[in-house]
Amino acid sequence: MKVIDHIKQAKDTLISFEILPPLKGKTINSIYEHLDPLMEFKPSFINVTYHRSETMFKKKADGTFEKVDIRKRPGTVGICAAIMNHYRIDAVPHLICGGFSKRETEDALIDLNFLGVDNVLVLRGDAAKNESSFEPEPDGNRYALDLLRQVVSLNHGIYIEEDIKNGSRTDFCIGVAGYPEKHFEAPNLDTDIMFLKAKVEAGAEYVTTQMFFDNQKYFDFVKACRDNGIDVPIIPGLKPITNRKQLSMLPKVFHVDLPMDLSNAIMKCKNDEEVEKVGTEWLIHQSKELKSHGVPVLHYYTLGKPKVIFNIVRELV
Repeated sequence: MKVIDHIKQAKDTLISFEILPPLKGKTINSIYEHLDPLMEFKPSFINVTYHRSETMFKKKADGTFEKVDIRKRPGTVGICAAIMNHYRIDAVPHLICGGFSKRETEDALIDLNFLGVDNVLVLRGDAAKNESSFEPEPDGNRYALDLLRQVVSLNHGIYIEEDIKNGSRTDFCIGVAGYPEKHFEAPNLDTDIMFLKAKVEAGAEYVTTQMFFDNQKYFDFVKACRDNGIDVPIIPGLKPITNRKQLSMLPKVFHVDLPMDLSNAIMKCKNDEEVEKVGTEWLIHQSKELKSHGVPVLHYYTLGKPKVIFNIVRELV
């Protein structure tokens, strides 16, 4: 079932989770061990992130170095198929621009369609680690809007090869990302919302937000979207703080603010165990408030912390 249909048919706020593919060398059992405890809450769908390859230089026998591309977390398409088969739950693969040509993207979409996956979340993705700013592949999509339009084209049966006539149409439900505190590259929030509206007008059916720790910023973002004619569901993305390092890492990497009350409470903690308790209690409060406001879905970024997420969601049911 499509994400948008889950939302339309729901009588209450839904629950969903997001996971990372395991590192190369791990098996699908690592995913099952991660998700098994969370199945108690009957999530409506599971997001699976996509990761670009990383460039590394490998020393050869003659002393020179060879540039190689290594994908540390492969298997998003296969993981989605495994989740749907194992749990009978809808999977939402992320699609990114970075590291992929349009042809590779089309092939991935065809594979997903063959497997019965009918949801995708389209993102530009981050710059490569050796790049100061994002650069697309020579024949890749530069912006998430370009990637979205490619998915929409395939939904209309339009393939890259112009000689494919009357091509089979896919039927993907397309989600996009939203940033309550604006994307760090956008000059201001108004411009960021303008870009988001362009994605919705191009065919995006729902928005999932970047993590945030101040619910008022989400509420203000939703109002700004509605005031600008964006009327699709806006799903809040939520993440617990579990260690002291995140106090500086999260603002640096994800460009989000931490409320003063939260940061003060974390700084008073003696160890990460206490930080995890503070982070858990904070996210429980966030979740309850968001649910009381009738958000369509509570979407949790599990990111290796299923036990913490379990303890949070357990307080909501």
